[in-house]
This record gives sequence, C-alpha cells and structure tokens, in this order.
Amino acid sequence: MIRTWLATIRETKNKSQEEVAEEAGITRQYYGMIESGQRNPSVRAAQSIGKALDFNWTLFFEQESNEMLPINNNAENHIRKEVG
Repeated sequence: MIRTWLATIRETKNKSQEEVAEEAGITRQYYGMIESGQRNPSVRAAQSIGKALDFNWTLFFEQESNEMLPINNNAENHIRKEVG
C-alpha cells in the first residue's frame, strides 16, 4: 500500500525524501521504502518522521478503514487516505 498521504505531506512542506530522512535520522532508502509502503516504520522512525514533517506520527498506525486523517496536531487540514 503506497502511503500517498505521506508523500502529500512531504511535498506540501517542499521537502525531498533525502531532506526528511536526514531530519528524521534515517537513511533515504529506508524513508523511501516507508513512503512507498514496502516497509512499516518502527515507532522511533514514525516519531522522527512525524516531527520532521510536523504531523501526528500515530497516523502510521491508524486503521485502514479511516478515510480522513488529520495531517497536523491542530487538525486544521485533512487528507484523504487510500483505502486499500
């Protein structure tokens, strides 16, 4: 399952995968696998990515049936998550 919501957040912040990975303290390859859905992040990686992109890291662990998820702690914006 591709995490289009994650790519959308990253692109909205005008950051490359490499920039996010560096800020999160992980490799660009690992971040790319997380964003593409090939790997699930550890809790620590999820927290670091959430901090780097300013969103609630628990989005990584939300149930697939949730159609709309907040992308920041203020819940000002919402994005549509693909239901797989």
